[in-house]
Amino acid sequence: MESTAKICLVAGATRGAGRGIATALGEAGHVVYCTGRTTREHRSEMNRSETIEETAERVTAAGGTGVAVPTDHLDPDAVSALVARIRSEHGRLDVLVNDIWGGDSLFEFDKPLWEQPLEDGLRLLRLAVDTHLITSHRALPLLLENPGGLVVEVTDGTAEFNAKYRKECGPFFDIAKSAVIRLANAQAVEIGPLGGTALSITPGFLRSEAMLEHFGVTEENWQEGAAKDHHFALSETPMYVGRAVAALAADPLKERWNGASVSSGELAKEFGFTDVDGSRPDVWRYINEITLAGKTADTAGYR
Repeated sequence: MESTAKICLVAGATRGAGRGIATALGEAGHVVYCTGRTTREHRSEMNRSETIEETAERVTAAGGTGVAVPTDHLDPDAVSALVARIRSEHGRLDVLVNDIWGGDSLFEFDKPLWEQPLEDGLRLLRLAVDTHLITSHRALPLLLENPGGLVVEVTDGTAEFNAKYRKECGPFFDIAKSAVIRLANAQAVEIGPLGGTALSITPGFLRSEAMLEHFGVTEENWQEGAAKDHHFALSETPMYVGRAVAALAADPLKERWNGASVSSGELAKEFGFTDVDGSRPDVWRYINEITLAGKTADTAGYR
């Protein structure tokens, strides 16, 4: 491994955006600790087949060094042990990505607060907010021992988009995704003067494993999903937001992003990377210029 390799922790790397971010950091030649609760021996409550071992193998195959570490990020002692291992093996932490979520089955669309299962909603907040706080609380001291550390909070939607209550998703989802943006802002204020950079990032219409299943397609024939929802034509692979994070990690002037709320499409234009098919989808620009403006849906010019 080259001496320029960064030591990265992707918390919540089992699938989706986390897996894409871990793999793209591997593509850039970095060491990536891939954490989550689903291993080849044990599944989390999400009960999906993707594992952190598979993610780590993808990191290594892409050109980096993937390290799978089973971790429940609601357990402060487990996160402390994870950080202690990183310190022991490398003596530093350069990039922290908080991507823990696990809430897909814990909220219902188009239902008000009183019709949402309370236990599920509170569990969602624990998984989506407490995990990020615990991980940063334990990992930031190591990251701050060297200047130039990067913290990336992964959310759904830009700060501008999340400023308005997302009624279709309900309060638990809305609070979780807004809180992550606020946490990025808080960390930016606190670590910026110490040489660190913190920001939040959102993918666009993510073609995660679960979303491909939802549309009944595979990555090979994903375009057929647009027949069910024309917006799907603007979807992106998890590698797209992954390459966005890798570009931020490589930016010698990354401090200019401190406190920012950015999207994969926005950063693709800034840094010049593409999705795996060579395109640059920009769904959040599309939402702002077409959907929210009440214009006739037209995806031309946004990919």
